Amino acid sequence: MKAIPCLAAVLLASVVLIAGPAAVKVNPPYDAPATEGTDQEGKTVKFADLYKANPFVVVYFYPKADTPGCTKQGCSLRDAHEDLTKLGVKVVGVSHDSVAEEKAFSDKFKFPFTLIADKEGKVISAFKVETMKNGMASRQCFIIKNGKVVWHDPKAATDRQADEVKTALAELK
Repeated sequence: MKAIPCLAAVLLASVVLIAGPAAVKVNPPYDAPATEGTDQEGKTVKFADLYKANPFVVVYFYPKADTPGCTKQGCSLRDAHEDLTKLGVKVVGVSHDSVAEEKAFSDKFKFPFTLIADKEGKVISAFKVETMKNGMASRQCFIIKNGKVVWHDPKAATDRQADEVKTALAELK
């Protein structure tokens, strides 16, 4: 009978290792990177200005525009955009794609938010987002409040991204 609790512990540990770290409220909050990038229209976006102008900024990272998981992640945030806006949220997506790829992705799926083309990896690096061997960002999400990172999901969801952000915002208020 003693083997059952040991087996349960091994199974639980396996689930944690497979699932990876969960999204967490950051305690203590830390300064959000005051970096800048180029959006899908070719315009410079200064992150510090976004932090000053919005109660909350959601910065989500995705590997590649117009791929299945990245599309689900973006569409989740698109479909919840009105609700998120009412909560004072500005959404910004970041990937290793070019301006043209981000523009095509945004236009195709009618994203009402900014996408940053980070071909050089400057924004990805500033947020300390892990990259794959080809330079693509891992899927992650951050919530910034008053210029501070207050929540981080190192294993961001695809089709549930907006729900996770809403849950986090409710906990942060």
